[in-house]
Amino acid sequence: MTTAGAMAELQPNPGRQLTREVGGQSFNRYPIRTHFVEVGESYFDLVEKYVLPHYREGDILSMGEKVIALCQGQVRYKDQVRVSLLARILSRFAMKNPAGPAMDNVYKMQTAIDLCGWWRVLFAAVLSAVGKLLGKRGLFYSFLGKNVRNIDGFCVVGWEYYADKGILAPAEPDRVCQQIKDRYGIDCMIVDANDLNIEILGKNREMPYDDTFLAGLIRDNPAGQSREQTPFILIRKIS
Repeated sequence: MTTAGAMAELQPNPGRQLTREVGGQSFNRYPIRTHFVEVGESYFDLVEKYVLPHYREGDILSMGEKVIALCQGQVRYKDQVRVSLLARILSRFAMKNPAGPAMDNVYKMQTAIDLCGWWRVLFAAVLSAVGKLLGKRGLFYSFLGKNVRNIDGFCVVGWEYYADKGILAPAEPDRVCQQIKDRYGIDCMIVDANDLNIEILGKNREMPYDDTFLAGLIRDNPAGQSREQTPFILIRKIS
């Protein structure tokens, strides 16, 4: 059980709001700062050290997908990626993402090819080109799926640590959330969130809200987009 003093230490990230209203209900979103998490750490240890001291029954824990993927070792290193001619060509025509390098990064494009096969990525690129002519965006990722959409890293956006490594999507995100729920009793979700989009990757079975409601709770990305080091957001309904 947390104390009022402990909660007073948790403040919104710069430029972010503490409170948000969804479906006629108001919630506080408390960002929890951690140390810089590296590959191979335990998400159980992180929850115990940083979340449990502040948790109250009924809270919802939002966890950034990158921190879970790092704990699982879902990582590709640049020196393990053999960049093909196809990756170089396709990355040149990929759409730029204002949130940071996406498939215009040749290492991310090659990782997509390694995950899905060259022919599927080539077909997705053609599909995307046709879609743009028709005014439809996002067909590349829609066709290839979450594993490609969630490739992160291979660049310096905030931290040098990610320059030589790509972070893949977390493995079995529903199972991870269920493990945390079963061990600590905390309803939780894993999210891929930035200032442009929110995606719920996984949640425990007992979660009382659907994905649309959960996305609404963090629509404004309270974890931030830069060097905040707040991969956990504790969401509390205001009574």
